[in-house]
Amino acid sequence: MAALQKSVSSFLMGTLATSCLLLLALLVQGGAAAPISSHCRLDKSNFQQPYITNRTFMLAKEASLADNNTDVRLIGEKLFHGVSMSERCYLMKQVLNFTLEEVLFPQSDRFQPYMQEVVPFLARLSNRLSTCHIEGDDLHIQRNVQKLKDTVKKLGESGEIKAIGELDLLFMPLRNACI
Repeated sequence: MAALQKSVSSFLMGTLATSCLLLLALLVQGGAAAPISSHCRLDKSNFQQPYITNRTFMLAKEASLADNNTDVRLIGEKLFHGVSMSERCYLMKQVLNFTLEEVLFPQSDRFQPYMQEVVPFLARLSNRLSTCHIEGDDLHIQRNVQKLKDTVKKLGESGEIKAIGELDLLFMPLRNACI
């Protein structure tokens, strides 16, 4: 009986020592095993403002009426391919930044009055996500975002209109991934 207790005690001490070493190793690496920065979060209240949510959806609807390319979807399953649920806020941050910088700012004189209200709102969300990053490799995410960028650029102004028309498709995954 004493031999069994000594054996179990030795096993538990070994497990405890191994766990402590693993924890110490993670601390030395700066927690690099945690894939997502804790800054990849938005407050739920950002998405509980009926007025701006309505304006965002109205802007998307108005732009989609001007979108004559119904064969292409920018924000769909392909965008999320290979991206884990815990990485989706970072992905959506990248899409949001591209949409603001390359689409909404250049097209800011169109689709008024919605654009003048929605762009500052989305810019605030982008600013709040500015510290959101992945500690490890984000190549798979960058590849997916680059495909979206390439598609928009290939379509030219039609691609920009499509991106604006899909703001509702950007809004919902951004909310779902980041709150």
